Amino acid sequence: MTLYVDGDAFPNLLKPILLRAIERLGLKTLVIANKKINIGKSSNITYMVVDQGADEADNKIVEFLQKGDLVITADIPLASRTIEKQAHAIDHRGLEYTEDNIKECLAVRNLMQEIRDSGEITKGPSAFTQKDAQKFANSLNAFLQKIK
Repeated sequence: MTLYVDGDAFPNLLKPILLRAIERLGLKTLVIANKKINIGKSSNITYMVVDQGADEADNKIVEFLQKGDLVITADIPLASRTIEKQAHAIDHRGLEYTEDNIKECLAVRNLMQEIRDSGEITKGPSAFTQKDAQKFANSLNAFLQKIK
C-alpha cells in the first residue's frame, strides 16, 4: 500500500501524527501539492510539487493511485475518485470515506456550492482543533490496524 497525501491545505497539527505513523510502519508515502510543504524528513516520504491549478495535485494522485492505496485529503471530489479506483480515503478530521457515504458527502458539498453560487453567504468549516487531530489519529491508526 502506498500512502498519498493531498498536501494542499494539509493541517500543521497532523504533520507529526502522520510522520510517526509513516516511520512506525515504514509506509511508502507520496506528498503531492502545488507548493512546497514539509511533513518531516523520512526516507519513506517523497515530495512532489505540481503545477498551479485547482485540480493539478488531485489529478496526479489519481494518476498514480492503485487499488488498496490510501489517500489523506479533505477534497471530497478527490475522495470520490479514490473510492472509484477501489482505494481508501480519510479526511483531516478522521472521516473515512467509503462507498456507503461518499455519494452523500458529494451531494452535501454540491448543495452547499450551489447555495454559495446563488449569492448566499454560508459559514465555512469550523476551525481545525486538537480534538480534530485526535480523531484523525484514531481513524488513521484504526485503518492501518485493519489492513495490517
